[in-house]
Amino acid sequence: MAMKRASSSAIRSLLAASKTPASTLSPSAFTRDLHASGGKKKIVGVFYKGNEYAALNPNFVGCVEGALGIREWLESQGHEYIVTDDKEGLDSELEKHIPDLHVLISTPFHPAYVTAERIKKAKNLELLLTAGIGSDHIDLNAAAAAGLTVAEVTGSNVVSVAEDELMRILVLMRNFVPGYHQAITGEWNVAGIAHRAYDLEGKTVGTVGAGRIGKLLLQRLKPFNCNLLYHDRLKMDPELENQIGAKFEEDLDAMIPKCDVIVINMPLTDKTRGLFDKNRIAKCKKGVLIVNNARGAIMDTQAVADACSSGHIAGYSGDVWFPQPAPKDHPWRYMPNHAMTPHISGTTIDAQLRYAAGVKDMLERHFKGEDFPEQNYIVKEGQLASQYR
Repeated sequence: MAMKRASSSAIRSLLAASKTPASTLSPSAFTRDLHASGGKKKIVGVFYKGNEYAALNPNFVGCVEGALGIREWLESQGHEYIVTDDKEGLDSELEKHIPDLHVLISTPFHPAYVTAERIKKAKNLELLLTAGIGSDHIDLNAAAAAGLTVAEVTGSNVVSVAEDELMRILVLMRNFVPGYHQAITGEWNVAGIAHRAYDLEGKTVGTVGAGRIGKLLLQRLKPFNCNLLYHDRLKMDPELENQIGAKFEEDLDAMIPKCDVIVINMPLTDKTRGLFDKNRIAKCKKGVLIVNNARGAIMDTQAVADACSSGHIAGYSGDVWFPQPAPKDHPWRYMPNHAMTPHISGTTIDAQLRYAAGVKDMLERHFKGEDFPEQNYIVKEGQLASQYR
């Protein structure tokens, strides 16, 4: 890559002057200095299209038309800003700009899949930004090896996703979807809904992952008087744990048979991909309800569809699929007892304003050669954030 060649040249020049052994220097530090250099930048944003809805709300900034609300600011500084929703394939609009872009911004809701091959082609690429939370659409190991910085707007959609998860728990618990269908189709069959509608109070709810979203969900659930469990790499602060009334479960396979409701709240990594396969789903309580707003690929797609069909999973809801957008023949579209939607939980208008502001802040810092807030880094100086290792 041109980037690496330039970095190596800088290292050689500095070595000649200082006589310092190459093994004692960090190439990524030089890469970072080069990336922070001034001049005109080409920034490409990949977002979903707003179409006829774009003009209905001036704060609808997360779509192509809204362009995160930063076009005027970027162009006033002499930068080039390209925005598109066309991201797949060699003939896509995104692919045309890969060779000479400096910054690529994408979202989890309409992700631009940044493969090792695309990274290799992107000879000027400096920075990969996620407008939102979750950067698994990027080959993070390839990005780290190339000396790139990957960052996201940590915290931007925590409230949005946690609220959505609570809604989905209630939608499944109360068997809401069949009732809604009856209302719009002219039916009236109370028994068809009531035979599998339950109260949330007294049920055992377990979150698989208790980061910012998982913790907030547990806090939101406390007034419902549920039995709250959580599994995570780290045990939460004892004071917060006591305040919420949640119990730590170190062994995932020991926790899931206890749960009436399981909520997935972990990032997609090499370790979590396919974590809920046929065998693990079989360990869940028969009739379990599952909510997944994390990432679709954490679940085995066909295993979930089969378990919904057999009744082992009594209800499945979420807004994440693999791939995204989900193809029309995706099994989850047609399985029984689901309450799926497109990926929407983290792109409320409020969340859009938060992640748009976060992207602008990081771009401004990048142009000045300044560090980002530490929690925003997913790849920094060749190292992956702990949750992705």
